[in-house]
Amino acid sequence: MRLARVRAGDRIATAAVEGEAVRILGGTYFEDPVPTGEELAVDDVRFLAPTIPSKIVCIGRNFAAHAEELGNAVPQEPMLFLKPSTALIGPGDPIPLPADAGRIDHESEMAAVIGRLCRGVDPSDVPKYVLGYTCANDVTARELQDRDGQWGRAKGFDGFCPLGPWIETELDTTDIEVQCRVNGEVRQTGRTSLMTFPPPLLIAFISNVMTLLPGDVILTGTPSGVSGLQPGDRVEVEVEGIGVLENPVGPRG
Repeated sequence: MRLARVRAGDRIATAAVEGEAVRILGGTYFEDPVPTGEELAVDDVRFLAPTIPSKIVCIGRNFAAHAEELGNAVPQEPMLFLKPSTALIGPGDPIPLPADAGRIDHESEMAAVIGRLCRGVDPSDVPKYVLGYTCANDVTARELQDRDGQWGRAKGFDGFCPLGPWIETELDTTDIEVQCRVNGEVRQTGRTSLMTFPPPLLIAFISNVMTLLPGDVILTGTPSGVSGLQPGDRVEVEVEGIGVLENPVGPRG
């Protein structure tokens, strides 16, 4: 099932997406939503970021080839960092290019969305706590990342976490493709089977560090091929079995 948050006219609703149909649900994903009987066409709604998390937990250097392209060693255990919830934007929203931030890179990723309170779990139990998966772009001010050492500023600007277009609740994440295209040109491609730490291990590891709440988002790492964005670019993140997250790039400043 594909679960989404949509804007229809002047209201925001939770919905199930089936083909070209958007079926409005009563309640949220986390409260046993039920169909209302209202059905809209995909073209009649605007898709929003599919969740509003309390936090966005990200994994650094989880693809060996990406660590190598930036001259970094592969971590011996998952490398965690946070993005603020205010970095979140949805499909179609412009990615900002902050003035004086230098090179801004795309980083295509598969993201997990937590479905229930998750604390201290084992990897084998992780599927019980995951609502589903979606597409994400871990936008990064690369020069600031290198200059600061810590990544809060480089990763935390408003608009630096495009997410969507929906949450796929039935997905085998063992070996699926993650790709990024800029203006139709493939820039990144990798498979989840090449991750140093697979999603169940990542989520279990994080849950033993911090409590994950319903709606929280876990970005699982990016493949090699990151590159700079320019005003007017169109960025597509595609995760096999989920769909395509597309965002334009805004002007500099």
